[in-house]
Amino acid sequence: MNDILLLLARVLIGALFLGGAAQKVLSPADASTLLAGFGLPVALVWLAVVYNALAGCAVLAGIWLRPVALSLAAYCAVTSVFHFIPDDPWQMSIFVKNWAIAGGCLALAVAGAGRLRVGRG
Repeated sequence: MNDILLLLARVLIGALFLGGAAQKVLSPADASTLLAGFGLPVALVWLAVVYNALAGCAVLAGIWLRPVALSLAAYCAVTSVFHFIPDDPWQMSIFVKNWAIAGGCLALAVAGAGRLRVGRG
């Protein structure tokens, strides 16, 4: 049962990052606006697309799970800063969700991929 639950966790978290990559491709202006608001180059959106897509695929497959999950936890923590807008309840919800996703990634880093994986984990 643990292997099935780990697979489910990987599917849910991996799908989240793949969806994030797709959202950035379909509507790059949303993320670009946040980046520009912090004085960062909007071209970073495309780096985030590549990272989200590759990391999401790695999590789904269970490939290099521990280092990828740790990097995703850090990514969530860092990108939560863009959503820390206390006057905007929607952005604050995303801020808190980023920390929750970071926690899930840390749990995957500890638990590993389980036996239902493509790679060695």
